[in-house]
Amino acid sequence: MPILEVNNLTTRFHTRSGVVHAVEDVSFSLEAGQTVGIVGESGSGKSVTCYSLMGLIPQPPGKIHGGRAIFRGDGESEGLDLLSCSEKRLASVRGKRISMIFQDPMTSLNPYLKISKQLTEPLEIHEGASATDALERAIIALEEVGIPDASKRIHSYPHEFSGGMRQRVMIAMALITRPEILIADEPSTALDVTVQKQVLDLLKERQKALGLSIILITHDLAVVSESCDVVNVMYAGRIVEHAHTSELFCNPLHSYTRSLLKSIPATHRSGESLYTIPGIPPDLSEEPNHCSFTPRNTIGDQSLCLTKERPELTEISKGHLVQNCPGCLAP
Repeated sequence: MPILEVNNLTTRFHTRSGVVHAVEDVSFSLEAGQTVGIVGESGSGKSVTCYSLMGLIPQPPGKIHGGRAIFRGDGESEGLDLLSCSEKRLASVRGKRISMIFQDPMTSLNPYLKISKQLTEPLEIHEGASATDALERAIIALEEVGIPDASKRIHSYPHEFSGGMRQRVMIAMALITRPEILIADEPSTALDVTVQKQVLDLLKERQKALGLSIILITHDLAVVSESCDVVNVMYAGRIVEHAHTSELFCNPLHSYTRSLLKSIPATHRSGESLYTIPGIPPDLSEEPNHCSFTPRNTIGDQSLCLTKERPELTEISKGHLVQNCPGCLAP
C-alpha cells in the first residue's frame, strides 16, 4: 500500500485577470523507500502540486478545488487526507513526518538567524526537545550531511556558507525530525555540476540510511535518470506521461516527453545546434478543454491533436500511462 496516494488534485488561483488552472486532476502514488520524479518546464505545475500537499498554497488567491492526498505513515492503513484535514492536524505532520527542501537555500534560510536557531526549531516545536538536546542533535545532523567542523559552523549565519554548504544545511534541516517523506524541490538548482552530484549522492545516502520516500521536483532529465524510480512528466498543470524511469527513457510516447529528451545537450553531437521546443507554454487562465501541447508539437502530428476535448491519461502498457492525444502519440 502506498505511503502517499494523490488522486485528482486540482489547484487554481483566482486572480483579477481570471482563474489560473495551475494543477488539474493530478494523480500519482509514492511507495515506501521509493523516489518519484516530477519533471517539466517552469510553470508546468510541479511545485504547486507539492505545495498543495503541504498546505503551503496562499489562500487566497489559491484554492484547492478537489482531490485527495492520503498519507499512510508508520504502517497506517486508514491514512490521513492532507487536503481536507484541519490546519492544526496538518501542521503536526508538516515538517515532522513530511519535510521539504525548498528551491533556493539562500532565500529559504533566514539571513538574520544563526544556523543553530534554524536547525533546532523543528525539534523544539515538534518534539518539545530542550535547547541543549536540540543543539546536540543539530550538530549531529550537520555532521551527517558532511559539514566540516559542525560544532563551530552551526553558530554561523547562512551568508557564511557556500551555495553547496547551504543546500546541505537545508537537507539537514529537512531530515532532522526523521520524516517518512521528503519533498525535494529542485535541490541542485544553481549549483555547479560537481556540487550537484554531491548533493544528489547525499540525498541517496540519507534515503538509504533513513528509509525515506522522496518526491523529486526537477526540470533536469539527467537528474531524473540517475535518481528516480518512477517519473511523472507534467505540462500545463497536468501529467502527460507516467512510467518507470527505464521505460520512459527507452520508450517515450508523448511528443512533449520526446521533445524534452531531444533537448538534452548530451544527445547532440559536438558542434550540432541544440534542439529547443518552439513557442511558449500555454496561458493557464484558459479552460483546459483541448490538447495544450498542440501549438508546440513538432515531433508528433499537430494536425491530429485534440481540439475539442481534453486528452486523458490512458494505460498503454503495465505501469506506463500517457495522454491519449493522437497527434502527440504520432511517431
